[in-house]
Amino acid sequence: MMLPAAPDGVIGPDGQPRFGRYAGQVGAIDWSALARPYARGRIWRRFHHKRWHYVALATEHIFCAVAIVDLGWTSTAFAYAFDRDDGDMLSNFSQDGLPVVSARLADHAGGSSTFKAGASSIAIAATGAGTYSVALRCAYLEIDAEFGPGAAPLLLATGPVDGGSVHATQKSSGLPVTGEVRTFREDPYDLAGGVASFDYSNGLLARDTSWRWASAHTLELGFNLQAGYFGANENALWLDGQVYGLGPVHFIYDATDPLSRWHIFTEDDQLELWFTPDGARRDNKNLVIAASRYLQPIGTFSGWVRSAPDAPKRIVTQLAGVTEDHTSRW
Repeated sequence: MMLPAAPDGVIGPDGQPRFGRYAGQVGAIDWSALARPYARGRIWRRFHHKRWHYVALATEHIFCAVAIVDLGWTSTAFAYAFDRDDGDMLSNFSQDGLPVVSARLADHAGGSSTFKAGASSIAIAATGAGTYSVALRCAYLEIDAEFGPGAAPLLLATGPVDGGSVHATQKSSGLPVTGEVRTFREDPYDLAGGVASFDYSNGLLARDTSWRWASAHTLELGFNLQAGYFGANENALWLDGQVYGLGPVHFIYDATDPLSRWHIFTEDDQLELWFTPDGARRDNKNLVIAASRYLQPIGTFSGWVRSAPDAPKRIVTQLAGVTEDHTSRW
């Protein structure tokens, strides 16, 4: 199913959210104008408003992820670099920040987000005409990357959230990237010829939120898959310059051994993949009033995708990407 063009805003003149899946970028996401039954008080919004800006960078030799997260009452950031040749986690940075002070999150996918705590800093910036950059400085890891524009439109997905109110997310297709990654190793990793992608999410979520997720891209083909708090709202396939909606997805894997092979498929018979992890980033926290269990395996996908149930299958072979199993009380 090809998607209609994105509206100019996620809320209509009547205060009702414009639920659905769309192709293209939306403007500023501001939930304060919501009308009933989705409206909530200012204090409730303060503690349930969650935003994150995530970027993935993949080449034949390295996979990196960078994220800035605003939880409403506090903030956090993480970044890692994973060597795909030998399966080593080269650097794994995580830092909590002060409320309001440390993180500045964009109000839409075309904006810029920053994080600073001590000597560590991250800037995810929109640089114009569909191009973006990441500049990161922290212990044992530095990244300077420029990426975009992409050949396919962004996905915009909006929908209701059980126990919360509403959520919107924008995901990119695969974007050409240049730059370098520097770790404790002597030689930097060149990003030229690789692929970047990003996820900008902004919603009023439930206190207890969980999901499974998968994402991987080339410049011609990519997918975003989620099962959990947002249902099938953000499931999408990018293929040959177009973005298509996908049905509900199932993640079959051994939760006691998440580095074993995963089987992932959609109910509409448009995607079936097997994911083989090569390593993972884990981060479990218990802050008494909040807690999270986070696992992001890094590996490769093989299988097939197609733009419609009766379309020819496109074979996917050893495509670098990630899955995720995440549960938060926030």
